[in-house]
Amino acid sequence: MKIIAQIALVGCLLISQWGVADDTVALSQALTLHASFDTTFDADFSKGSKACSTRINTGLVPAVANDEVQFAKAEGRYGGALHFTKKGNLRPQFFGESVLGYNDKNWSTTVSVWLRLDPDKDLEPGYCDPVQIIGDDLKKGFIFLEWSKDETPRFFRYAIRPLFHIWNPTNIQWADIPFEKRPMVQVARAPFTRDAWTHVVFTLENINDKSKKPAGELYLNGQSQGRIENWDLTFGWNPAQVQLVLGAAYVGYLDDLGVFNRVLTAAEVKQVYQLKSGLGELHSK
Repeated sequence: MKIIAQIALVGCLLISQWGVADDTVALSQALTLHASFDTTFDADFSKGSKACSTRINTGLVPAVANDEVQFAKAEGRYGGALHFTKKGNLRPQFFGESVLGYNDKNWSTTVSVWLRLDPDKDLEPGYCDPVQIIGDDLKKGFIFLEWSKDETPRFFRYAIRPLFHIWNPTNIQWADIPFEKRPMVQVARAPFTRDAWTHVVFTLENINDKSKKPAGELYLNGQSQGRIENWDLTFGWNPAQVQLVLGAAYVGYLDDLGVFNRVLTAAEVKQVYQLKSGLGELHSK
């Protein structure tokens, strides 16, 4: 009985400290893609294709390091990382319905990534989207993490733009729409620096479901920064054309990308943030 009581006490302490017991089974089952970027652009684990591509004039080709994007050995949050050295055209991307799970009935997913940079010193002028989810037409939907282009310090944002006529019925430039009327979460002073990694997670919930309320949430270092809700988040993508794109005008480091096939709870987001060896723990057992 004494041993059972001690085990129960340890469990309670774990739940009290982190909001969740140290159990990664549910996270492992939900993981659909993990790319560590230790030595390759391709994913370490995927329930669909592991291939990482980039787009050129003639179509898609395998992503290969160049002077714009390089592998930074031993400089990642876990092992190696991608280093986007300057604003360029190489944008690594992952395809596959089994990876992102987009559909026209009810789509929910979570994306996790680590970033390291000083936005005000490292980024070049203009918008920067370190992570995007796009389809066959940006007017049919567009999801992105973004740094603003003019403010100092730059705002960090998470935006879910559904069908164009929903979020922009009067055809106004994105920059001219008042902040509070955009489908986004905006953080004025996000904790990004050159010296420390920042964990970024965003969720998509009940997209395209007419019977449930859709939403999205942004987390930084395990803490919620706000939600996108009270919007009609209807998309019109061709599921076969949906892709996760990295590094649009981004300059900095990126590591340990993960995709899940459902919305992670706040406790699970904190659990991912606290993983000692990164998302590889979820599929290496």
